[in-house]
Amino acid sequence: MKKQGSNRLRRNGRTGWRWLAGSFACLVSSVAWAQTPADTAVIRCGSGIYEKLKQQQNPGRIQRFNEFNRRIDQYLETQKNFRLQANETIYRIPVVVHVVHSTASGTIGGGNNVNISAEQIISQIQVLNEDYRRKEGSNGYNTNVLGADAGIEFYLATTDPNGQPSTGITRTYYATKSAFNPISDADRQELARVVYWPSDRYLNIWVTNLDGYLGYTEFPAAADTLQGLPSVGSEYVDGSIIDYRYFGRQTGTVQSASYALGRTATHEIGHWLGLLHPNGDLSCGNDYVADTPPTETLNQTTQCRELYSTCVGGVRTRNLTEDYMDYSPDACMNLFTKGQVARMRAVLQLSPRRARLIRNAAEGAPPEAEILTVSVSPNPATIDPIVEVLLKGAQDFTVDLFDAGGRRLRSYPYYSTPSTFVSVAVSGLPTGLYIVRVKTANEQVSKRLLVQ
Repeated sequence: MKKQGSNRLRRNGRTGWRWLAGSFACLVSSVAWAQTPADTAVIRCGSGIYEKLKQQQNPGRIQRFNEFNRRIDQYLETQKNFRLQANETIYRIPVVVHVVHSTASGTIGGGNNVNISAEQIISQIQVLNEDYRRKEGSNGYNTNVLGADAGIEFYLATTDPNGQPSTGITRTYYATKSAFNPISDADRQELARVVYWPSDRYLNIWVTNLDGYLGYTEFPAAADTLQGLPSVGSEYVDGSIIDYRYFGRQTGTVQSASYALGRTATHEIGHWLGLLHPNGDLSCGNDYVADTPPTETLNQTTQCRELYSTCVGGVRTRNLTEDYMDYSPDACMNLFTKGQVARMRAVLQLSPRRARLIRNAAEGAPPEAEILTVSVSPNPATIDPIVEVLLKGAQDFTVDLFDAGGRRLRSYPYYSTPSTFVSVAVSGLPTGLYIVRVKTANEQVSKRLLVQ
């Protein structure tokens, strides 16, 4: 049986397992941090270093990942006659963003505050949906014949693990550590002890101050049922860890010249869904995807220039530097290939924890309403009120806050989101009457809000 991606193994003569050495979220790139101009380089991922150490400690880890890739190839072979149709299942993934900060005052937002704003978090969710849905009219759209809509959407969780209403954002003041090292088992476990929601029900994203890294992502656990092979990946650290300066799009703390469009999270979650770098982290290595051309190296520059490789018979071919799984600056990226989409969707079926998450999300879908229904509580408000938005299905909508004179003070856009809860920031506003408006493409509802 011919496996998807196996042609790359043959023509390069590789064993196929060494992609582990730098997969998941390893992007080592030059980048100028707006907050620290003297810094000329940052490690965009620590997983390569971490994975090498783990392979040395546990050789069975390699065997387990190879077996997982074999099962993915086998699954895709059986599915090769089925194409992604417009009416195929859309996988909707509930996300919880854990903001772990040491801002003693509790102040939210600002240009260099780990306790980032809700607006910044929402902007990141919007980027994910644009990129994974190849949304026309957005930065995530492309006309490349290789490109595909992944049929995967993300939304901030509407209930917490106890079934209580939630905005999908947690904030935890933690002064014990000012920065975390994502390749340290101790640091990752410490983050999970600070705050964690069950990873078979939520995609956990920890946003905090990372010690010289942009991010790290836990690769999907191979399977619970591969008998004789050791376990890979703890459920408690399953998710992405992203530095607060690179989470979101051109707002708040996201001020990098090259990485301000939210593609760090797009890339990292691609690893969470089982994607590797196009070169398999080797010169002409294997990423187990047949339609990504083999590459000698990834785009280590801060430019959107064309790069070429000669991996196949010495023939010069162009690298897909626009691929989200390359190392390119955010502005260059706008592509998941059909093969990458097929692999991600296969992982959602074959990785037990991912499959349980999808099943649990479907069973716990938010309530719906035939017409737009809005409530605000508490009202009058002495704290940030929660706006409950009930919709029919998933829709684009915006929650706006206006003062009595009609001046818009806050705006929270949502893309392809079902019924949810939105926290509206009112701290610092004068006592008085305000208007909360929720507007979809076809409906709008306004509610009075008294701030005391």
